[in-house]
Amino acid sequence: MLATIYALVFYAATAILVVGIAMRVRRYARIPAPLKIPTTPAPTTSGGVVVRMFMEVVFFQSLYKSNKWIWLFGWMMHMSLWLILARHVRYFTLQNWWWVEAVQFLGTYAAFTFLIGLGGLLFRRFFVERIRYITSPSDILMLLLLIGIGSSGALMRFVTKTDIIAVKSYILGLLRFNIGHLPSDPILLTHLAMVASLMIIFPISKLMHAPGVFFSPTRNQVDNPREKRHLAPWAAKLEQ
Repeated sequence: MLATIYALVFYAATAILVVGIAMRVRRYARIPAPLKIPTTPAPTTSGGVVVRMFMEVVFFQSLYKSNKWIWLFGWMMHMSLWLILARHVRYFTLQNWWWVEAVQFLGTYAAFTFLIGLGGLLFRRFFVERIRYITSPSDILMLLLLIGIGSSGALMRFVTKTDIIAVKSYILGLLRFNIGHLPSDPILLTHLAMVASLMIIFPISKLMHAPGVFFSPTRNQVDNPREKRHLAPWAAKLEQ
């Protein structure tokens, strides 16, 4: 019965996550950008824009220039998250790819840097005045949810050992729409419940900055207003 409930929750959460992100991305793509507003100094070629986006997404370049200690915690949290997600790929495949095997060690201990990064970001929400002024309850709750997910995952890895073979079998069964046995470990169930909650609220939360950054006109525009007239698609149609 418990396995069935969690299966239905994750099927629903996955549908909400995929459809919700697709709808938000579609909305982002359709919002007109009538002005040429790249944050200067900005690249003057399309190739330069690609490099700029890469530096922003991977190294948080503008945040580094703005505030070093916030950059440290933010970059630490995001890069640790990528390692953790890469490590979890093994639960969704019968045979592990070489890169999944390669990140197992780093992904295991990335839980600690993930939590340290989240702790720093939570700290600034309370103790940095200008950040506290614009902080809403949802910002705090989102950080606490991520901390809960990271903490429960670390507990299962380093304190209370969970039957990961049974967990993998259960997840692989869900991918084939075959509901199997789910261990009744309280920490595992709590961890999965929080992950499902995150999936459900992701499309309506500030976490949508992940795909949203690619649609930011201050980052994805070429700085060539003198060389080429900028027209939003809807404005171009009006001129025809």
